[in-house]
Amino acid sequence: MAEFKWTGKDPDGKSVKGIMSADNVEMVKLQLRRQKITPLTVKRRLKDIQITIPGLTHRVNDRDLVVFTRTFSTMVDAGLPLVQCLEILSQQTENPMFAKTIGEIRQSVESGATYADSLRKHPKIFNELYCNMVEAGETGGILDTILNRLASYMEKNIALKRQVKSAMVYPAMVIAMSIVVVGIMLYTVIPTFARIFVQLGSTLPLPTRIVVALSDFLQNYILLVIAAIVGGYFGFKQILKTEQGRRMFDALMLKLPVFGPLLRKVAVAKFTRTLGTLISSGVPILDGLEITAKTAGNKIIEDAVMKTRVSISEGKSISEPLAQTDVFPPMVVQMIAVGESTGALDAMLDKIADFYDEEVDVAVGNLTQLMEPLIMAVLGVVIGGIVLAMYLPMFKLIGEMAR
Repeated sequence: MAEFKWTGKDPDGKSVKGIMSADNVEMVKLQLRRQKITPLTVKRRLKDIQITIPGLTHRVNDRDLVVFTRTFSTMVDAGLPLVQCLEILSQQTENPMFAKTIGEIRQSVESGATYADSLRKHPKIFNELYCNMVEAGETGGILDTILNRLASYMEKNIALKRQVKSAMVYPAMVIAMSIVVVGIMLYTVIPTFARIFVQLGSTLPLPTRIVVALSDFLQNYILLVIAAIVGGYFGFKQILKTEQGRRMFDALMLKLPVFGPLLRKVAVAKFTRTLGTLISSGVPILDGLEITAKTAGNKIIEDAVMKTRVSISEGKSISEPLAQTDVFPPMVVQMIAVGESTGALDAMLDKIADFYDEEVDVAVGNLTQLMEPLIMAVLGVVIGGIVLAMYLPMFKLIGEMAR
């Protein structure tokens, strides 16, 4: 709710003014008329007007959503009405964008819509998985339980993302810094050596000629190089927005020698965790597979899950089509088959997810240990090679003088 300053005339014709809290101007006017006051001006107070700058607005992150879901679950469990829960949360939320969204959801619920349908009006914040689980909770009368389960699922998902980022960020940062250092050396240091070599007039060794040529190219075409890097970056992003481009990139990522197995384990953990959470919440398995496919984050995994969904709709078991996709390890398929036969598929999926969470943790640790010496070795070869190439002519000159 925002605050509005208003002026008007009372039944006796006297001028009156005041401040009122409401969702919009029309609500203020309606309340004034009910009080038999004729509204003249209604203006929102300046302190409530938020200036939003594109790119600098407060996005709703995963942590905001987890806190909201966990708190909402506690309130519902305590017996508070939905509208009151949403009103309290909209006032307590620090993120202004999220607070506004919660207020809009409250208005929708007040107008008679279900909570799930109200959430679906904000797909950028609440995805299909979230909305379908809430709908299942509303239908079954166990909304507090479902929200608690959702919060736990999101917390584990955040932990999984953090593990993957920790494995990717370090090598990416080191490689980026090494490229910057090499670029600075080629652009500022090497030209000084090149002028000295020209004055010496001797024939330069091949490694030195290569480094000097690279330096000359960078000196003459620095703007072209920068334009090529920027253009390549945006071009790559555009390719990823296409269906075929995204599929090719995701397939390549899964085939990488070091990162591929890690990404496959992450995909299995996410698939089993998501599907297990949906099934245990009462979502039909076909709907659960469709939602799981859309939230997979990898087109190859998504295609495999959708093929599985088609096979199940034709009457097959879930383990049989999964085995034919060549995406999921045989052990995962066998454990899912056991879960199906015992009627405890959701529990088995959760166990698989827990197992692969630990596998991802181990894989990230091993990857970090492997990447550190590998990156250092590559940097040593590149930077050491440049330095050596610059000193080779001097060694050659000293050798000739010694004769």
